[in-house]
Amino acid sequence: MASVIRISPAEKGARLKSSLLLFSAFIIAACGLVYELIAGTVSSYLLGDSVTQFSRTIGVYLFAMGIGSYLSKFIVADAPTGKARMLDAAATGGTHSKLIEKFIELEVALAFFGGMSAPLLFFLFTFTEHYEYLLYTLLIAIGTLVGLEIPLLLRILKDRMHFRDLVARVLSLDYIGGLVAAVSFPILLLRPEVGLVRASLIAGFFNVVVAFVAIYIFQKQIRVRASLLKACAVLCALTLALVYSKPLQSYLDHELHTDPVVYSEQSHYQKIVITSWHEYFSLFLNNNLQFNSFDEYRYHEALVHVPTQLHFDKNHTAEHALKILIMGGGDGLAVREFLRYENIERIDLVDIDPAVTALAKNHVWLRTLNANALHDPRVYVYHEDAFLYIQKPKLQYDVVVLDFPDPGNFAIGKLYSDIFFSRLRRAMAPGAVAVTQSTSPFVARSAFWCIHNTIAAQGFKTLPYHTYVPSFGEWGFVAFADYPLSMPSQLRIGNRLRFLNRDILQSMAYFPSDMAPIKTEIQTLMTQNLVHYYEKEWHRATR
Repeated sequence: MASVIRISPAEKGARLKSSLLLFSAFIIAACGLVYELIAGTVSSYLLGDSVTQFSRTIGVYLFAMGIGSYLSKFIVADAPTGKARMLDAAATGGTHSKLIEKFIELEVALAFFGGMSAPLLFFLFTFTEHYEYLLYTLLIAIGTLVGLEIPLLLRILKDRMHFRDLVARVLSLDYIGGLVAAVSFPILLLRPEVGLVRASLIAGFFNVVVAFVAIYIFQKQIRVRASLLKACAVLCALTLALVYSKPLQSYLDHELHTDPVVYSEQSHYQKIVITSWHEYFSLFLNNNLQFNSFDEYRYHEALVHVPTQLHFDKNHTAEHALKILIMGGGDGLAVREFLRYENIERIDLVDIDPAVTALAKNHVWLRTLNANALHDPRVYVYHEDAFLYIQKPKLQYDVVVLDFPDPGNFAIGKLYSDIFFSRLRRAMAPGAVAVTQSTSPFVARSAFWCIHNTIAAQGFKTLPYHTYVPSFGEWGFVAFADYPLSMPSQLRIGNRLRFLNRDILQSMAYFPSDMAPIKTEIQTLMTQNLVHYYEKEWHRATR
């Protein structure tokens, strides 16, 4: 007969405690990566250029983790004292009380600083001019604490199992925790009902849970009351912050913007804010102004009607049915301008963020401003990345409008690249005209002409032009087609426009000497010259 191995209740308890401690490695890794992602995301929202912000965040964070790992050797364990501690130490392999208490204090500290990281970063950006220095100070503090965790956990567990098994299990759970956090962050924690502030607080709660688990396992070896008081204090602070997270976020939103905030939402892609000023309102995406209802018509009339009139001039008629493609422009304002024409057959709107188009369809202020444009049966909305959409467009279009954000980061920069403009030909019917907004030719002269030169390098004939929009200043556009273009001599449109007329049209093509054409490198996916031009010029203008 095979002998039956019986496991004593004490051994079962020891195995359970070891398993809980091992699972703590999973929680530790997940929380640590969430704090890192939050810092990078907040900074990309506030400072722009997500690639640069994430690169710096990751670099500083990993460096700080290395510091923490090195400093762990200076945390010296003391010998357990007292009869109860000696008995428990014998049962568990001689774990030292001081080391455990330091681990619990570490988790409590990380829960507080990591959990409060998102609201603290927004607060620092709002109330200080030295945000970046304070960001890196906070990153170093949190990264150092995270770097201390695994070495201390390994030392606590070293007498409970073979070292080879211990390292394999702890590190594998650490990496798995990182994977789970990376996958969960955009799917779960960036949901509109969660947002960055609540995401960091939730991660802080998990670090407190690890502290409570350690207190439970080692209750006979530590000063339980002192450890519980620290953990409970931070738990109460995180709970209070979570309860008041909505008014806290509302307060920070109001402080970030000059005018009162009337709407705020965190989508999967960006932070969406509407502010109010008298009877007018403004839309911000990631803290960047998209339009002000006071003067947006200047921008959108210039964006839409110039290429449409150019198309009419080429085809010698304003009667044939038009197929329109708008990429970006989820606010519906460019769509509104196109719907002034009676011969619109179809408008395809491609915007990556469904939260923006839903706002344009449902928010009473935007619906009024865009004249319910997205409810028109001729308008079809596609929530896709424009860079991918253009590889296989649904149709060929007569007029193509590129209403993308400014090229302030590499993710947006690809939408102004040579490859993108080259592939755009697939979407352009014979005789079609396209146009792209092209930032300010006055403030960012090199960036503007880089966009123009990139388009021209793809064999297009171009027509650069500009107009003054009070909310933005002098603003530029580049129209392009496969045939020579010149500014229309008249507007063949039945509905009178608020801004454009024959005289303004002619003036828009004139560039004074401080905005005149200059030679630049072209924008490619490999070099991203445009983003560098843009960053340098706008930084110089706004510092």
